[in-house]
Amino acid sequence: MHTDADTPEPADASDPSVGEPTPRGRVRPKPGERRLQILQTLAQMLQEPGGDRVTTAALAGRLEVSEAALYRHFASKAQMFEGLIGFIEQSVFGLINQIVAQEPDPLKQLRSIVLMLLGFAERNPGMTRVLIGDALVTEDARLQSRINQLHDRIEASIKQCFRNAIEQGRLPPENDPGARANLLLSFVLGRWLRFAKTGFKRPPAEGLDKQVVLLIT
Repeated sequence: MHTDADTPEPADASDPSVGEPTPRGRVRPKPGERRLQILQTLAQMLQEPGGDRVTTAALAGRLEVSEAALYRHFASKAQMFEGLIGFIEQSVFGLINQIVAQEPDPLKQLRSIVLMLLGFAERNPGMTRVLIGDALVTEDARLQSRINQLHDRIEASIKQCFRNAIEQGRLPPENDPGARANLLLSFVLGRWLRFAKTGFKRPPAEGLDKQVVLLIT
């Protein structure tokens, strides 16, 4: 999970386990640190072969803790995935807002947003399985609904860029911002899907320089 926002939560002084040595002599992570460690390990496991079927037993084994220890930090596996989705939302929309604030040209905004979305997937392969829904197939249906909403929000941001481009005369007025945004998002989703289905071997931004010109002009 690549972000500056990975700040451990403050320790809960009421938790008697904080700072106590484990039977092996290791110091247990503080509650916020353990939550982050669980999410980072889940994301790592999602990028491994068969990672779309990570179980809590396997996750606990990787962390060398009991499943009960996981549930002291997350009420369910669905809540763990919600933590990953929250990270994706914070990262993606924070970067979109930054791009829009720093770049006045809406067409350059669009190019930067596409590059960012594909780059995010490349830096966080396991989360690509979350973004395309692979990792959520057997999970609570609300998780897929939340990912669908995330896609809708991305599309709305792209649509606004196309609308601004038309208003500024950067694109002909007969352009349909909604149709253009849907096409561009479909391209991104397709690149995410190919990246995951090739075992993360085909870079999502491969050949993008020539293609993005066709998509945004």
